[in-house]
Amino acid sequence: MTDIKTLHVEMTRWRRHLHANPEFGFEERATSAFVAAKLREFGLNDVTEGVGGTGVVGTLRRGTGNRAIALRADIDALRITEEGAPDYKSRNDGVMHACGHDGHAAMLLGAAKLLAEEGGFNGIVRFVFQPAEEWGKGALSMMSDGLFEKHPFDEIYGIHNMPGLPVGNFETKAGAFMSAEDNFEITLRGVGGHAARPHWGNEVLVAACALVTNLQTIVARRIDPADIGVVSVTELITDGTRNALPGTAQILGDCRSFRSEVSERIEKQMRVITEGTALAFNIEADVHYTREFVPLLNDAALIDEAMAVATELFGASQVRTASKPMTASEDFAQFLSRVPGCFVFLGNGKESAPLHNPSYDFNDEGLVHGMRFHVGIVRRRLPAN
Repeated sequence: MTDIKTLHVEMTRWRRHLHANPEFGFEERATSAFVAAKLREFGLNDVTEGVGGTGVVGTLRRGTGNRAIALRADIDALRITEEGAPDYKSRNDGVMHACGHDGHAAMLLGAAKLLAEEGGFNGIVRFVFQPAEEWGKGALSMMSDGLFEKHPFDEIYGIHNMPGLPVGNFETKAGAFMSAEDNFEITLRGVGGHAARPHWGNEVLVAACALVTNLQTIVARRIDPADIGVVSVTELITDGTRNALPGTAQILGDCRSFRSEVSERIEKQMRVITEGTALAFNIEADVHYTREFVPLLNDAALIDEAMAVATELFGASQVRTASKPMTASEDFAQFLSRVPGCFVFLGNGKESAPLHNPSYDFNDEGLVHGMRFHVGIVRRRLPAN
């Protein structure tokens, strides 16, 4: 039997190595090479690199069963400069694992090692290490590269750490669990000029400020209160300076929803409001609107299975059903558009810094819980004879 304490030490070492060497989406070459080397070291003979660019898929077979399930971890980091000074602080300036993908990869490697050593299942397990989750391109890239055709599976499971949730606690829900994400970029064009003579030009900053405010009426006045919708302006960029009024401005942001009808309504109203604001201020404007993430919809039957595994492993007091969906987005949703599966949150501790924060760090105490959950799912869904 695998010594779990020793495996925990190994997973911690892997996690900290990955944390110290973060790579942005589709640039995870060293990360992918590390993952592939470990899988082969564990005895997996079927390891495919370069899936969807920098993704890795390892396959483990036991028994005579032909059913296959997939376990997925994301491997990319963020363009954030890390604060603090742990021994394993990022060596790649301006890039860090501020979302815990280093931990997700390490716990999945741990599950691969344990299952390779002990078996205890009958069928096929795909270990999917996905690139470029943060900007919603990695899953589609793997799928376009033939993931489902070359490495087919019937179900898929994923874990994401969650700050604020106690370590060892699991949370999920059936149906809509995480939202879609749309991005928008609005460009305003006028005539810049001297700050002392605004009437000589046709500056855009006042129009941009009005538009930022007016966009907030979309959810407040154009979306059914029974629906969930979020419109967030995140950047306002102009070409002005201290004594020069800008002639161009860009307004960027994102929108969240759970139904396509709501997404379409948001886009329509954004275009109407932008056109009206441009007309009122006698400037030109255009809207570039894209849909980046689809809603994450958990399969109800497989949520029951996942909850049963977590309850058996960790106790009912550490397993909970989320009271409402979250308006964050997750690229794992693309896989769920093709096969049933479920996505769960694993506690990163009440004292954890928020995700995408320069002080964030994955809590290594959670590695064993995530690894055991992955293994438990495999053995429940692919029971040995």
